Amino acid sequence: MDEARRLTTPAVRDAWYAIDVSEALVAPSSWTVGRARRAPASYRLFGVPLVAWRTPDGVVRVLTDRCPHRNVPLSKGRIEGDTVRCFYHGWVFDGGGVCQAIPGLEGDPDRLPRRAQAWTVVEQQGMIWVWGIPGEDPGPARRPPRFHEADDPAYLTVRTRLQAPGTLHQVLENALDVPHTAFLHGGLFRNDDARRPVTCTITRWADRAECRFEGERPPTGLAARLLGVGDGALYHADRFLMPSITEVEYRLGEGSHLLLRGACTPVDDDHTDVIACVSIRSPLPRAMVRTVVEPIARRIFAQDAVVLTAQKACIDETGRPRFASTEIDVLGGPILRLLRDAAEGREPDPSDLPSTRTVTMWL
Repeated sequence: MDEARRLTTPAVRDAWYAIDVSEALVAPSSWTVGRARRAPASYRLFGVPLVAWRTPDGVVRVLTDRCPHRNVPLSKGRIEGDTVRCFYHGWVFDGGGVCQAIPGLEGDPDRLPRRAQAWTVVEQQGMIWVWGIPGEDPGPARRPPRFHEADDPAYLTVRTRLQAPGTLHQVLENALDVPHTAFLHGGLFRNDDARRPVTCTITRWADRAECRFEGERPPTGLAARLLGVGDGALYHADRFLMPSITEVEYRLGEGSHLLLRGACTPVDDDHTDVIACVSIRSPLPRAMVRTVVEPIARRIFAQDAVVLTAQKACIDETGRPRFASTEIDVLGGPILRLLRDAAEGREPDPSDLPSTRTVTMWL
């Protein structure tokens, strides 16, 4: 495809990206007869293929998914204890990428530089994070973001991995775009009726952007009712946290608090993985909430996937994207500016931050 026709997102590589939920990778000690998964898992980050597995002592390892011998995917091989064995010639690599065995070769297999490329991994709060630069460890001062409610026993937290067509920027903007919810998700959050003016305050800092909604009526859609949203003073804010986290927060009175977070990972220029983390405190029984949270989240995401697929196809067929934005497209612009500044190494002018503007949106 002509590069001028592509819709790409600036790549911010010196950051953590979530590749999956913890339960997706099972330790060999947990394998059962008939259900064993001895093959490692495969992922992509910025177009680079990754292979991941969990060792018997529970540690997640990630390498570039390429055997250095004859460049075949290690994910086609099998897990053997702490190591992964290539299915082509049987070379064995540990989690640091060091070759541990070469069948048929006499002597120490590590006497020549035959390393697979290793990636830094941190597992926390039920999510697996990879540092975006292979081989580089950012150190303890830069750990993945923590979602505080996910550790709070007063909240029910559900995590799942979703796969989205579209660039990182498309998926980030879609997740934080309020105007489309009355149409694409009509009846789930809100409907296109009885609109009233809502004050939107958009603030951009050096590492995040937020939109606060004031004067919004409590959501009345199916999702809101099933999650226990009733009468009371409503607090609603949408946030983007550099370089890939979305947050949608609702508070209603003292009883209900909902946080919809998405850790978005750029698979390549045209696809994005989302590790969704939904935390909710609700007056409804926890068993009831657990039953409905994931199905509703998947239904909403499936609707978003349909429109993102259609958007990409339209851009591919008609040429370079030409967006006609308005003042109520509140966070797409700030997100793209933050990503561009970071990717190009531009430091924001402290005198210009925080930058705040206010618009009126009818919801």
